[in-house]
Amino acid sequence: MPIYEYECDKCGHHVEALQKITDPPILECEQCHAKMKKLISQSTFHLKGTGWYVTDYASKDKSTQMGKKEKPSSDSDTPAKKAEAKTATEKTAKKEAAGSSKGKD
Repeated sequence: MPIYEYECDKCGHHVEALQKITDPPILECEQCHAKMKKLISQSTFHLKGTGWYVTDYASKDKSTQMGKKEKPSSDSDTPAKKAEAKTATEKTAKKEAAGSSKGKD
């Protein structure tokens, strides 16, 4: 349940109330019975759950950020990249073979 803050217009008495959203607001001061007004207070905001970390926010100095992390491995080392390179080489070889056979006619 949220905590709401109220302040008396006349005497300045300050009240914090733990209320449901559906609860009626406090309208009358306990001390002087004058009108109370609801204050807007600063709320807290926390990101919780998987995937939210304090370190996820970007650093202003990118050079120090890269120095702290390990260097990523090159993309050519992955099996998928090796397979793509092999396929591209085979296609090039087939095109060259087709081009040389046309010149013999």
